[in-house]
Amino acid sequence: MLVLFLLRQNPVQAVAAELFGVSQSTVSRRWTVLLPAVERALAEHVPDPVAASVGRIVLIDGALVRTWDWASQGTALFSGKHRDTGFNLQVSATLAGDLLAVSNPVPGSRHDMYAWRQSCFPQAFADRESIGDLGYVGSGMLTGKRKPPGQDRTEGDKVSTRVSASSAPPSNEPSHT
Repeated sequence: MLVLFLLRQNPVQAVAAELFGVSQSTVSRRWTVLLPAVERALAEHVPDPVAASVGRIVLIDGALVRTWDWASQGTALFSGKHRDTGFNLQVSATLAGDLLAVSNPVPGSRHDMYAWRQSCFPQAFADRESIGDLGYVGSGMLTGKRKPPGQDRTEGDKVSTRVSASSAPPSNEPSHT
């Protein structure tokens, strides 16, 4: 239960130790021993994103997963956009909201486009229609349009950017949760 609590809530180990009435070193040892077993148990339930996305539109977005500031990492984890430290994860989902895949983490200082290129997503979803926000302009995904320097955007550009940046409208696509 301790490992599942750590996975779900992401507290510091000292907090978990206090809640479970054990030492922080016990929390660390249990985490190290049991996490691989949890990963193996869940692995068979993780769908293949390529197979799960056949015939579907794929939504791609990045997320900063906040962490404490590791001095050994220098400024690599610091995201200027979010003004916080963490890792950049790429997340893919269907229009119905079904999670397809989550990428391996890259340092939070890296842009979404860099993280996307480092992930398996470009290959996995190469034959899929994909939608991303303005962070993915030039990736081949459907994105909004940036404002041209010194010019105003057309109303159509404003609408398309707003739609691609917001959560997608509900679709008739069936949910497979």
